[in-house]
Formats: sequence, C-alpha cells, structure tokens
Amino acid sequence: MGVIVVGLSHKTAPVDVREKLSFPEASLADSLKTLRGYEGVRECLILSTCNRVEIYAVAQDTAAGVEQIKRFISEHRKIAPESLAQSLYVHTEAPAVRHAFRVASSLDSMVVGEPQILGQLKDAFEAGLKNKTTSAIVNKLLKKAISVAKRVRTETKIAESAVSISFAAVELARKIFGDLQGKTVMLLGAGEMAELAARHLINNGVKSVLVANRTFERAVELAKEFNGSAVRFEDFPTELVVADILICSTGAAHYVVTHDAVSKALKGRHHKPIFMIDISVPRNIDPDVNKIDNVYLYDIDNLQGVVNSNIEGRQKEAERAEEIILQEVETYLQWERALDVVPTIVDLREKVEDMRLRELDKALCQLNGITDDQRRSVEAMSQAIVNKILHAPIVVLKQSASETGSEDLFQFARRLFNLDKDLKKCVHAKGFGGDEGKSE
Repeated sequence: MGVIVVGLSHKTAPVDVREKLSFPEASLADSLKTLRGYEGVRECLILSTCNRVEIYAVAQDTAAGVEQIKRFISEHRKIAPESLAQSLYVHTEAPAVRHAFRVASSLDSMVVGEPQILGQLKDAFEAGLKNKTTSAIVNKLLKKAISVAKRVRTETKIAESAVSISFAAVELARKIFGDLQGKTVMLLGAGEMAELAARHLINNGVKSVLVANRTFERAVELAKEFNGSAVRFEDFPTELVVADILICSTGAAHYVVTHDAVSKALKGRHHKPIFMIDISVPRNIDPDVNKIDNVYLYDIDNLQGVVNSNIEGRQKEAERAEEIILQEVETYLQWERALDVVPTIVDLREKVEDMRLRELDKALCQLNGITDDQRRSVEAMSQAIVNKILHAPIVVLKQSASETGSEDLFQFARRLFNLDKDLKKCVHAKGFGGDEGKSE
C-alpha cells in the first residue's frame, strides 16, 4: 500500500473546471467520510484551494484505488468522467510523495515561494485527522511534507524576494528608506494595484495614508479603510510635502505630477527623500521628476523588471529546493518500505512463539515434581533459545526493509518459514472451531 494522489490544478484545468470540483469547507467532513467509504480506500485527505483540488489516499490495491477516487470525484461532484480526462493527473508511490513535498514547498504553486499553500495543506490535514480519515501512512506523509517545506524555506531563499508589483514596491521602499516605520504614503487615484501596494506598505510599518481622488467621496471611502485622511484632488501638490511615498494611478491621459510640483514639495520637505511609484498606463508622473535629487521614481516597467529579476532568483532557489525534496523523498520511502516487513516479523514471532509454547507444555508434562522456580527456569530457557534463533533473521529483515527490491526477500522469508500456510491453518481452525491451533 503506497500513496496515491489524484487531482487537478491551475496547470491542468481552467478556473471554471476547478470551481466545479472544489470542496467547500462546510461540507468537507461529509465528503471525506463518503470517500473513505469507497471500497478499498484505507486513508484519505482532500486539499481544495482556488488553484488546486487534490485527493491524497492510501488503498489496498493502488490501481483499483485510483479508479475508486476518480469515481468518487465524478459521483460526488456530478461530473462525467470523460469531461475530466484531460484535467486530472495521477501520481502513485514515489512520484506521489515527491508531488506532495513540492506542493507543500510551493514549488508547484502559481507563484513559486508563496506561503499560503502550506497553511492550506495544514488545514486539510487537520480536517482529515478530525474526521479520522487518515492513519499511519497519510499522517506520516503530511507531517513529512510540512517539515520538508520548513526545511526548504530555511535552507533556500525561495520566499525572500518580491514577485508581484505591489511587493516589489515595498522592497524598493525598504531599499530607499531602510525602515518604513512612521512613513506616510499618498495614494493619487484609487486604482486596485495602487490600493494593494498601499496595504502592503502599511503591513510593513507605514504610519499614515493620504488619499487624493478626482471623486472626493471615493477618496473619503478609501481613506476610512486605511484609517487615513482624504485629500481633495486639486490640493495634492500642497499635501505632497508630507508624503514620503507617492503611489500614482489616476488613469489620466497626461502627466498629473509635474516637475515643478515635485520641486516645490521637496523644498518644503527640506530635501528629505521621496519615493514615487507610477503604476499608470499611460504614465501620470513626468519622467523628468527623476532628475531631481532625492526623488526616486519607478514606473510599471521598472517594477516589472524588479519582479522578473526576483522570479529568476526564485527559480535558482527552486533548483536547490528540488534537491532537498529528492533527499527527503528517499527518506520517506525508506520508512514506507520498512512497513512492509512488519507483518512478516509479527507472523514469524507468532509462529515461533506458538511452537515454543507447544513444546514447553510437552516438556513440563514429562518433568513431574519440579518446583516453581525450576519451572520458571525451563520457561526462561525456552524463551532465550527462541530469541537467539530469531535474532539474526529479524535483523536481516529490518536492515533490508529500507532497500528497494526487499519485497522478494520478505516473500522468500515467508516461504522459508511456511508462514502463509500456517496462518491459513490457524484461520481455518479458529473460524470453524477446530483443535488444530490449540496446545496439546
């Protein structure tokens, strides 16, 4: 029994297909229990986000398990199987483990290095635990995936550089000011990207927000969201003197922020630096503004250049992360292979223990008149002999458990000690009330 992953993501399916397959949190418990009820499915977990829907499972028979999971998806979401054929991917055994580790480490995300997926995976794991649909294998897989993700973030710089326009603005502001604590940002216009950049700046220490918009009511509305102040659009050149950061996105067809206005503002600021971000297309800040000392002007192309450079850096870090994942996959598979030997060792111990008890009973019946101490000594001797005989084969089985191809050795051991035939006899005897399994 190995790990199975069946799912789809932003790489294989458009949003309208992903929406149809999503599992709402409110009904996730019922979905998990339904899936667990499908024949052969031993363990299961559902990860459902805006960018991916994946089922992690363990089945008695891997191939049959894959078909059961596909059937569950089709029946539970009421979607014809053929309509999903091009979107669903299937991973089993080692590729499934690697996929889980890559997802947790955000190497399979739309934005490599983003932190949200790890939290979403933890939530999915918690739901599986709460609803008791996971057990030893999936639990081990998810715990390992979480630790691998933490190792990737610790040992690489995959999440350190900004890979969005709004985060790039924050990164550049930090380079200019060092510390954003206590700084003031002015929003000139109320574009969505400018608003998002402002939110990131606030989260990184910016103290206050001024909002200037051609529609003053909109400026007032947005200022309330930021606990800031609204500025009438015609007054922004005067208020610019208090702004450390200006984010411009007015949608005008001409330059709104002129060279003269910025020069006057800078004099009023006693030439303290001012960072300007022109997100507008066409540009709304006169490019000549950048010629003024202590003015740092970046337009959308400049910011995109920063983003592209950072994405390239993340890709290099992702290559290092892939090496870490390969190491961790092998570690996990060694643990999983070790599980295969457990039934053989248990069966071997049970068989030999049953033989020991049978022979001990025979010997004690022939040793009439021995004391309790002598009886205990004979029993201890029989246990010691059995343990010494079993020690070498069990050590070999355990040592071989983490190696590929060890299944052949396990099967040979079962044949060598006649374990499967003896178990069948035992089951037959217990099932039909016979005496074959009882001590004589």
